[in-house]
Amino acid sequence: MANDVPVGPGTRVTLKFELKLESGDHIDGTGDESAIFTVGDGSLLPGFEKALFGMKEGEKGSFQIEAEHGFGPLNPDNVHMLRRSDFSEDMKLEPGLVVSFNDPEGKCIPGVVGRVFDETVEIDFNHPLAGRVLHFDAVILNVTQVSAEIARM
Repeated sequence: MANDVPVGPGTRVTLKFELKLESGDHIDGTGDESAIFTVGDGSLLPGFEKALFGMKEGEKGSFQIEAEHGFGPLNPDNVHMLRRSDFSEDMKLEPGLVVSFNDPEGKCIPGVVGRVFDETVEIDFNHPLAGRVLHFDAVILNVTQVSAEIARM
């Protein structure tokens, strides 16, 4: 017998999902496995969680997630020009190459090489999926109420 608890604040959800680009290219998913998250724990971005709100065990859904509810819009302030001399001479800098940088606190931040010029290199620090419309398919396997939390809308 299916449980009647809807996905929402205060629930733990077991699901299978697939994330695709508009082109249909697969980005991520659970495959034959399942994933478990508690609403609000940070495992899923809020836009993905809210798409699931109200769904119950056994339900399937397909959702279009706009950039602002997924990985955010492209931010031109996250694209920087760095000196070619800041990179090792033997590094083959080509568009699409992911390079790791350290922020002032020592945390690793990936950047993607854009255009390469004689003396400068364009590095994009936007999330690779920023600015992209995504397609999110989900099957809810189980929903359990784990707290009495109320909706934070």
